[in-house]
Amino acid sequence: MTSAGAGASGKRLVQSLLIPLAVLALWEGLSRAGAINPLILPSPTKVALRWWSYLAPLKPYEPADGSYLTWLVSGELLHDAAASLYRVFVGFAIGGGLGLGLGLLMGVSGTVYRLMNPLVQILRPIPPIAYIPLAILWFGLGNPPAFFLISLGAFFPILLNTIAGVRNVDSIYVRAAQNLGARGTVMFRRVILPAAAPHILTGVRVGYGVSFIVVIVAEMIAVNSGLGYRILEAREFFWPDKIIAGMITIGVIGLGIDTALNRFSNHLLRWHRSLESS
Repeated sequence: MTSAGAGASGKRLVQSLLIPLAVLALWEGLSRAGAINPLILPSPTKVALRWWSYLAPLKPYEPADGSYLTWLVSGELLHDAAASLYRVFVGFAIGGGLGLGLGLLMGVSGTVYRLMNPLVQILRPIPPIAYIPLAILWFGLGNPPAFFLISLGAFFPILLNTIAGVRNVDSIYVRAAQNLGARGTVMFRRVILPAAAPHILTGVRVGYGVSFIVVIVAEMIAVNSGLGYRILEAREFFWPDKIIAGMITIGVIGLGIDTALNRFSNHLLRWHRSLESS
């Protein structure tokens, strides 16, 4: 990277951090001035300390022979984050795979679209959270109902974006491919699917965001681990600093995943970006 590019990246980083740091400074100042009740909204310093203890609480441990004293790191936050991400990955894979497959079928086949669209439009407005009683009734407690709810959260954004992408492929691409002799699966693989990719990847990003929202709600209801469960536990014990620490963790993980998906999308759509800029 050139010095000019590094300077531009540094400037963008400073700009992106300016407002969050200003909010934290204002929050800390109001807390220290006593303008905010710490039992309702603890200061950023207390939240940071709680977050660190949640991430890596240090506990003294003395071996049986008493030869030395060391420290153990339990990493409760890491276990909760891993449990939540596992549920998101499994549920997203199920719902996203089904949504992508059905969306491609509904996009390329007018018959399938006419048969399935009424049912899709009826079920689409129902939020996944509304299925919680049925999910527990059908699957009991634990991971299965969480997988079901997360799958619903990922299914519809990917389905609808895939349908829109396939059905709105520019006719110029199709006619040009037909003139070159493309038909059937070749047309689908080489023209329709690449042209629909921007819509599909947008659906993936939206679906993953919804999945992350749903997993937190599901963990507050049906399971006894994960970030959602830990936030609910902190509420019951009236630990607002741990609640906020869990919320910040969710935001940081969500930002990281969305950034990775965005970069992956930009990498796959390099050809699309070059067409737009030409």
